[in-house]
Amino acid sequence: METNLVYPKPGNLVQTIERVSLILDMVGQNPKGMSIKELAAGLKLPKGTVHRLLSSLSYFGYIRQDQETKSYFLGLKLMELSALLDNQLDLRKVAEPILHDLAERTRQTAHMVILDRNEIVYIEKIETHRAGGLKMASRLGSRNPVHSSAVGKVLLSYYSPEALTAFLKEKGLPGRTVNTITDPGAFREHLQTVRRQGYAIDDEENELGIRCLGAPIFDGKGSPVAAISLSGPAFQMTKKVVQEVMKQEVTTAAAEISRRLGFRDGGA
Repeated sequence: METNLVYPKPGNLVQTIERVSLILDMVGQNPKGMSIKELAAGLKLPKGTVHRLLSSLSYFGYIRQDQETKSYFLGLKLMELSALLDNQLDLRKVAEPILHDLAERTRQTAHMVILDRNEIVYIEKIETHRAGGLKMASRLGSRNPVHSSAVGKVLLSYYSPEALTAFLKEKGLPGRTVNTITDPGAFREHLQTVRRQGYAIDDEENELGIRCLGAPIFDGKGSPVAAISLSGPAFQMTKKVVQEVMKQEVTTAAAEISRRLGFRDGGA
């Protein structure tokens, strides 16, 4: 079962769409709003061009302007689309009780992610109160590199050889910690092992002191549509605990979510 989850930049990319995307990203990353001058400087475009784009986006509800400060913010139309997206992501509703039980049972943090443009995006997070009060930096909607995370690696293991080559060319394998696999050949071999065993381990590869174990989620067609993980401090998530306890916990939970999504094949 192969899947190609790479989104290459199209040769016929529409310039206006690209500019609109950049505007939404910039405004979304500035909770205090942005002025036309700031947007024009960030986009390296004339203020007149930016104003025309903002006017159209405001008309359709994707951007709104504060009448006092004249700053621009994201519009309520995006909230409507977010609600529609949430409805489409049925796997969140299916997975939430299973992830909650998993987190409570193991006393570690459970995550679920999807792949988007060769990055992982957190769509669910269940965090328990553990000794020491350690908090995971992850948050819903945030992104992380694929190659250094357990959930990312387990999804990458289902890339076709061509898709993986394209991924490596686009993203590379930058070192996040001293443990990150940065050699392409070694990384390819590692993914083969991940695919064969059905789970991946982030052995302090994304953040020192944090160890994670991830497993894939399959839909009714047998495609890997998401991944779940358990993350915790390395002194609790020791290599022995990961292999003897957490591996079974995560893979069992992933299999149950997949089953509820209609996946019937006993093997991945």
